[in-house]
Amino acid sequence: MKSFLIALQFMTRFPITNTFEMSDDDLGRSVLFYPLVGLIVGFALCIVYILFSGTNQLLVSAIVLLAWVIATGGLHLDGLADSADAWLGGHGDRERTLEIMKDATCGPAAVISLVLLLLVKFSALSVIMDYDNALLFLLVTPVIGRMAVILLFSNTPYAREQGIAEKLLAYMPFDKAMMMLLAIAGVILFLPQFPSLIVLAVSMSTVYSLRWLMLKRIGGLTGDTTGAAIEITEAVVLVTLAVV
Repeated sequence: MKSFLIALQFMTRFPITNTFEMSDDDLGRSVLFYPLVGLIVGFALCIVYILFSGTNQLLVSAIVLLAWVIATGGLHLDGLADSADAWLGGHGDRERTLEIMKDATCGPAAVISLVLLLLVKFSALSVIMDYDNALLFLLVTPVIGRMAVILLFSNTPYAREQGIAEKLLAYMPFDKAMMMLLAIAGVILFLPQFPSLIVLAVSMSTVYSLRWLMLKRIGGLTGDTTGAAIEITEAVVLVTLAVV
């Protein structure tokens, strides 16, 4: 229960009061609950969709996207922005890239990446709102986005000497993480009216492509690149669902 609350507190802005002590093992185990946190975010999005379903579909899409950003506190978007600035400003240099990633200010690359990603998400949502299984799509997409974290953590080194994601990566129970991934993928495969094989294949390809970029540029992952991976994976899943 403690690890779940840690995951919920870290990955969302839901009002969770931290009154308990956290060990390194608790932090590592919290990663296992990230997909469950994604499911809770998905439920919240479904509630927003139902509340506003009688209005214009573009307006519903915008409100759902707004709720999505509020639920996560823009945490993963911040990671995307920092990663975009670092990749552009680092000019291929590992140390320079990591240094820029720690800078709190937003450069042109950060702004452009945020605008384009939110535009893609909004456009895909506006298409999905026409589908009978829109609620299912909203429920599953945040789950797959957070499965990407477990997939990255399972086989990617940490790029810095120390940071937020260091203990999460070091103390995550690998065997249980793999079982969690397989169990969730198995459930998704049997969902009715859901293009499971295509979505899982595309999302996995996206994660491994991002992993390759991380290894090539900085030799591993950081908290920022992990947040970027969540956002990009979610956007790719939404586009896939809208197209397929």
